[in-house]
Amino acid sequence: MEAKELYDKLDEDFEVDLCKDEWKMDFNEFIAPQFKERQMGVMLDNAEEIDEVVTAVFPSDKVLKEVLALERENILLFTHHAMTWDIRKSPDVFTAIGEEMLKELQSRKISVYALHVPLDKNGKYSTSVNLAKALGVVSEEGFCEYFGVNVGLIGKTTLRSVEQLANKLAYAVGHNTKIYDYGDKFITDGRVAVVAGGGCQDWVLEEVAERDINTLVTGITVENEFTKAAHDIAKAMKINIIGGTHYSTEKFACMAMTTYFEKQGLPSQFLEDDPVLEDL
Repeated sequence: MEAKELYDKLDEDFEVDLCKDEWKMDFNEFIAPQFKERQMGVMLDNAEEIDEVVTAVFPSDKVLKEVLALERENILLFTHHAMTWDIRKSPDVFTAIGEEMLKELQSRKISVYALHVPLDKNGKYSTSVNLAKALGVVSEEGFCEYFGVNVGLIGKTTLRSVEQLANKLAYAVGHNTKIYDYGDKFITDGRVAVVAGGGCQDWVLEEVAERDINTLVTGITVENEFTKAAHDIAKAMKINIIGGTHYSTEKFACMAMTTYFEKQGLPSQFLEDDPVLEDL
């Protein structure tokens, strides 16, 4: 498939022109001019044709090495993030692709297309919607506005307790999760808030409290200087917080994207990465 045709289709289907985003990175000569301007979409434009697609949450060293190990050209790496997240590297938690790797990707005709806000925006392939599906949570309404679009949802679960929901999340992501049990051990009216990734923010907890919901499922939950205000609100309003890490709560969207690319006639696979359990 012609690369430009695929990029234009992605831009249109995910309404890139209606979204905003921001990355603090070095916009060097390897970065596509369009990405420098709008900070989403095709980031590395290294191939005229795309023969296959691999999807991933982050363009981490592990993921990039696996892409190179395929030993094929004309590959598109579709990522949710333009940079790699690692909370252990605080305060510089995001790391860009290094120059040597950028050169290697260019020489191997491997392109990168990154959708952050447009993939977070609630929809068929979005992060919170697909996390909710993995948990069996039926969406009722969107909430949690970020860069002008809703990226979280309120939904219903048949599970009664917070512990049951945390266990189901652990089963879905394949590792331990964490409960900050600030509220009742039972889920009020079966209604929960779901925000994949970084939903442990004070303004998010305020919205959850306004809806009389006592349980939030999100990714990054560790209590630190960036999340303390959110934890304070959760404690005061008796809202339980369940964490599943940044990577693991967002991976379901990138897994779902393989079906999107297959519908375009392109073979596609999702590349697993390592969750950072320190997020919890």
